[in-house]
Amino acid sequence: LSNANLSKANLIEANLSEAYLAHANLDQADLTGATLTRTDLSKASMSRTILTRAVLHGAVLAGASIADAVLAGADLSGCNLSRLDLQGRDMKGAAFSKANLSNANLSNAN
Repeated sequence: LSNANLSKANLIEANLSEAYLAHANLDQADLTGATLTRTDLSKASMSRTILTRAVLHGAVLAGASIADAVLAGADLSGCNLSRLDLQGRDMKGAAFSKANLSNANLSNAN
């Protein structure tokens, strides 16, 4: 699914574990409660994507574009979030245990 166009897709509670979604377009997709364990989302476009309560254990989001994405309650444990711009993101209740946040921008995130 690399380079796939899933913009505005309804993927609520979908199981996309171990999917290869690098460079995919997930703009405005609804991934509420979805399982994305060990999914490769590197350099994916995820503007205004809803990831509320999504499970992303060990997922790779390095270099992804997540402008205005909602990560409230998401489980990002063990994720590679390096170089991710999380500035101003809604991340209330999100879990980041053992996540790689090197060079990530967390300014004004809540």
